[in-house]
Amino acid sequence: MKKYKFFTVCIVFLSVLFKNSCNIPASDIKLFNSDLRGTWVSNEQNGLYSGTLKIDADTITIDGYGEDWTSLVGDDSKRPFRDFPKRVPLKGYSEEGKIFIEYGGTVKDGIPYIYSETGTYPNKYKILDFNFGGRSEKLQLKENS
Repeated sequence: MKKYKFFTVCIVFLSVLFKNSCNIPASDIKLFNSDLRGTWVSNEQNGLYSGTLKIDADTITIDGYGEDWTSLVGDDSKRPFRDFPKRVPLKGYSEEGKIFIEYGGTVKDGIPYIYSETGTYPNKYKILDFNFGGRSEKLQLKENS
């Protein structure tokens, strides 16, 4: 009999837990637009700054972009994603043409982007274009990402 009581308590607890988790309003769930998901690589070969963005449903991982320094010929205000740690998945989402990234317990101001597709099949490319301190940073979606 004790086994049935324990089993019943577990079922009731799980039911309440499941019911509460299903009551999250859809408007409270913020994700990256599906067009942005994948691995994006710098379009500049051997450029001053280069890096990668790996975007999943709700995280973004930034790699490269001068890590935490700017060379003598660079301008730190133009270094992409300079205020974020590298190689660490960070919570984030996209909304109205901006990428929002959570770091240090707060969501940073949105980073504006322009998503576009160029070319025709089989040479069709997806491009993300950012502007950092007046400098354009174009990334291309890596195939099979």
